[in-house]
Amino acid sequence: MKQADSIDLTAEAFRARLLDWFDRHGRRTLPWQQHKTPYRVWVSEIMLQQTQVATVIPYYERFMERFPDVEDLANAEQDAVLHLWTGLGYYARARNLHRAAQIVATEHGGELPVHSLEAMTALPGIGRSTAGAIIAIATGERAAILDGNVKRVLSRLHAVEGWPGRTAVERTLWGLAEHYTPDERLPDYTQAMMDLGATLCTRGKPSCLLCPLADVCLAHARGEEQRFPEGKPREALPERSTQMLLLRDCQGQVLLEQRPPSGLWGGLWCFPQFDDDRALGRWLDDHAPEARLEPSWNEFTHTFSHFRLRIQPRPARLEAQPNVLGEAGRCWYNLHTPASIGLAAPVKSLLEHLAQLTTHSEEDDR
Repeated sequence: MKQADSIDLTAEAFRARLLDWFDRHGRRTLPWQQHKTPYRVWVSEIMLQQTQVATVIPYYERFMERFPDVEDLANAEQDAVLHLWTGLGYYARARNLHRAAQIVATEHGGELPVHSLEAMTALPGIGRSTAGAIIAIATGERAAILDGNVKRVLSRLHAVEGWPGRTAVERTLWGLAEHYTPDERLPDYTQAMMDLGATLCTRGKPSCLLCPLADVCLAHARGEEQRFPEGKPREALPERSTQMLLLRDCQGQVLLEQRPPSGLWGGLWCFPQFDDDRALGRWLDDHAPEARLEPSWNEFTHTFSHFRLRIQPRPARLEAQPNVLGEAGRCWYNLHTPASIGLAAPVKSLLEHLAQLTTHSEEDDR
């Protein structure tokens, strides 16, 4: 890997420019910046992993209203946590957050160990950069960060060759992050680095004319802003397929199953899933032989980070209640008074569509 080039700017001058820009243009009214506590900062940083600020804000506000402190979160049922996460994606974050809260409550006296990078990274779902952000923002102690925004800023500033996911490239970027991190104004500096990447040094169309570092940015000097940071080598995403059984009972309720605690949609409630018609047919013969399959809905694709899932919805109706509620991990979901449970995003969309169809059908019957 080619080493990062030098720029004609000292670390002190870099920080002065960045903080001057932040003082004039930085984001200061975000919900987690108000009534700041280590817990509030922690929840925000977990939600902001791979998710934009505008998307996170309403989820964060609902989450904090329901779980205002570590003890509330630790004592909650996982279903309640996943329910408030539904639609935010990357559900392992929610499961890790819940598990970490229980560890904090039992092993750290209900207080996040924010004075120890090692203790923070030992908690589920908290890596080096997330721990650094929580420590710096919540305590003002010196800790470097290297999230996606900061990687982009530093990669362009120094024209760092290579995909940041490679160990050698990441090591270089961590060295730069540590080099620039100050000893003072840590909360402002940390937020400024994230803000610069999120608002000016964006992935698609960076606003270089407004950037306080444009005159010393090597990527800008070369006219190669779009080249840095280099993307992950492309591989064709594999495809999988599944059939989702949308089984409604005589009262219009829909059968859901809870997924295993780990893996795809871990802990969330989904429709029964099958690889093919034969598997679906065998399940109906065993559990609901009186069910009547209706015409299939259009297939659609749900994309994950590592594969695409083709989903074929298979609606079916019952005239009598089958004997499936006796088995653990299943429930009948009322479309009009829904339970507070965690739902996978495509399941939530299909349930909403079913609710609309049911409402229209009831109106037609009047």
